[in-house]
Amino acid sequence: MNPQEEQLARLEQKIDAIYTSTEKSRKYLLTMLIASVLMVVLPLILAALALPILMSTLGGIYQI
Repeated sequence: MNPQEEQLARLEQKIDAIYTSTEKSRKYLLTMLIASVLMVVLPLILAALALPILMSTLGGIYQI
């Protein structure tokens, strides 16, 4: 192999390593995004479902 081919092979290895690292970072960020959205949206949905039940219970207790 001549020096240019060796250098090209090393560069390809480095590019592959960068690609692998980038994909791991992308998957991590996507996971964190999904977890963050669930931490905000899920409690809002549960509150929207629980609030009418709570209001009817409290209304029955205080006969509003």
